[in-house]
Amino acid sequence: MNKQIRVGFMGNPNCGKTTLFNAYTGANLKVANWPGVTVEKVEGFCKFKGYDMNLVDLPGTYSLTSYTMEEVVSREFILSDDVDVIIDVADASALERNLYLTLQLIELGKPVVLALNMMDIVEKRGMEIDMHRLPEMLGIPVIGVSARKKRGLDILMHAVVHHKDTEEKTPMVHHHDHLEQESRHPHKHREYAMVYSDEIEDKIDIIKDKLRERYPDLFNLRWHAMKILEGDPAVTKEYPVELPEGLSCNYEKQIIREKYDFIDEIIKEVMVNKDKKEASTDKIDSILTNRWLGFPIFLGIMALVFLFTFTLGDWLKDYMALFIDWLADMVRNGLTSIEIHPGVISLLVDGIIAGVGGILTFLPNIFILFLALAFLEDSGYMARAAYVMDGLMGKVGLSGRAFIPMILGFGCTVPAIMASRALENKRDRFKTMLVTPFMSCSARLPIYVLFSQMFFEQHAMLAAYSMYVLGLAVAIVVAWVLHLADKRKTEYNLLIELPEYKAPSARTIAIYVWEKVKDYLTKAGTTIFIASIVMWFVLNFGPHGFVTDITDSFGSIIGRLVVPVFKPIGLGYWQIVVALIAGISAKEVVVSSCSVLFGIGNITSATGMSSLQALLGGMGFGALNAYCLMTFSLLYIPCMAALATIKRESHSWKWTAICAGFQLVIAWLVSFLIFQVGSMFL
Repeated sequence: MNKQIRVGFMGNPNCGKTTLFNAYTGANLKVANWPGVTVEKVEGFCKFKGYDMNLVDLPGTYSLTSYTMEEVVSREFILSDDVDVIIDVADASALERNLYLTLQLIELGKPVVLALNMMDIVEKRGMEIDMHRLPEMLGIPVIGVSARKKRGLDILMHAVVHHKDTEEKTPMVHHHDHLEQESRHPHKHREYAMVYSDEIEDKIDIIKDKLRERYPDLFNLRWHAMKILEGDPAVTKEYPVELPEGLSCNYEKQIIREKYDFIDEIIKEVMVNKDKKEASTDKIDSILTNRWLGFPIFLGIMALVFLFTFTLGDWLKDYMALFIDWLADMVRNGLTSIEIHPGVISLLVDGIIAGVGGILTFLPNIFILFLALAFLEDSGYMARAAYVMDGLMGKVGLSGRAFIPMILGFGCTVPAIMASRALENKRDRFKTMLVTPFMSCSARLPIYVLFSQMFFEQHAMLAAYSMYVLGLAVAIVVAWVLHLADKRKTEYNLLIELPEYKAPSARTIAIYVWEKVKDYLTKAGTTIFIASIVMWFVLNFGPHGFVTDITDSFGSIIGRLVVPVFKPIGLGYWQIVVALIAGISAKEVVVSSCSVLFGIGNITSATGMSSLQALLGGMGFGALNAYCLMTFSLLYIPCMAALATIKRESHSWKWTAICAGFQLVIAWLVSFLIFQVGSMFL
């Protein structure tokens, strides 16, 4: 029978940890939530030289301070007896940022193996890492790997197997003799990787003695003493001790500062040619993160993204529209020639092809938008955006880190809501979940493209881009109002290390874009497909059965009942109301519903848009109404998937209902303001 080893994979977000984990486990994965929380637990299995390796991919985290859910789950698992060895996956190209977690893991007292990933990027940048000096200073095995190219995997697992039962620590070789001579604890410099100042070490020893008296069987007294000295709530609650008078437990900031001082010492000794690369990064950051220029540059970059999305995307969209036209005509003629019932032909052509096809024509725009966002993310710019927004976010009562979920909201609201887990405070997570849906996700883009091109012509790109700025503005204003009403105000300090700029990886971008496009196509093949069929039935059946006049349908009846609510915001047309109601399933459905509602086969083609504009114009629907429609679509209830995510993250149906109702009210108020003010001038 094979021996079993359980290995926990730890690392910062985006360090390649999951890629390395997948390289070992392949398809042998099991995904579930940790008991009591929404953080995912991913387990996998592999065999290595007579050992059954049970691998656990822990949530990506920057530290083990137990503020966020990810940190709590990771620390509790590692401290338990369920893990034999920790593989700390570090991005070798951002070693300084990654070593903070490494030092925390070493202090836990469990066997740790450091896997330096992305060594190929280090080489490309002309830098080198001294692989002999680094393990001397840390006292743990250090293995260079490439998860993407599957290099160093056997050596890493070999180190895991042999390090599992190591009891005697290798003496540290720090080469700072002056510190050992001046310190009252010289032996510690040969025993521990991280040694603090005498002030801290003296207090650690005092607390260790107290812990030893009260909890003689406690594992790793030094680590628990440090946590008590930091004022860690979980440790102080579980292991209370009576401390001498005058010994306070508020040394967290000093301990963090001394850790980073040691990291600076490590980097100076093991990194070669780093200064040259840092100089170029600092030069770029002096402009992109400038106090006065940073925010305008961010807006300008996003404007270029949407200029690119519209110009090239619309050119490609026209060809997609021609293909959908050809397909619809071919299906209609083919079914007519074999004398299929007109109702069935209408369902297939006017319902399914018109609905789903109308959404598929926007695929080029969606593809280009995600391509641009992936480029910005992989280059290192998105972290700068959070840094630039920190000052503004602090004024409205949120951490600059809350801007990261908001940026993700430009792509999709679902992962943006999930990203709120990274916030330390529960109330901040809830506030972030409340305002993040105001950010314009990619699902709304088809609405902007369609209505801006019909009613704003050469200014279409500006009209669509204004929706993204408006969503950001509304989110910030709402957060500010909530902050003013909050009696328990909190001060925030954003701690974020900005990665060096790098040329984006074509493979990384391709994977990111493909996943997003695949999600879009999946949605078109499921949610939008079903919604198009439902919409066709709602518009072709009424209280007396099948109808030939759409005004006698269930859709017309429902729409007319709600029209009085929408009239003050310029949307008092039952067809528009029905389309917006259908859009709660998925925002793209608003466009497909308009295609079915107005009986236009290919609504995104030049002919289709001209026909729709003529129909809407005849109803008195103009440019101001179109802008209000875009605004309401931007701000009202997010899609069902986003609502389900809010429920899962908040564990509260009540909060989910509050979010939905709140966003609906905000959408109505902002649209009302735009329509009423606009009506005075137009």
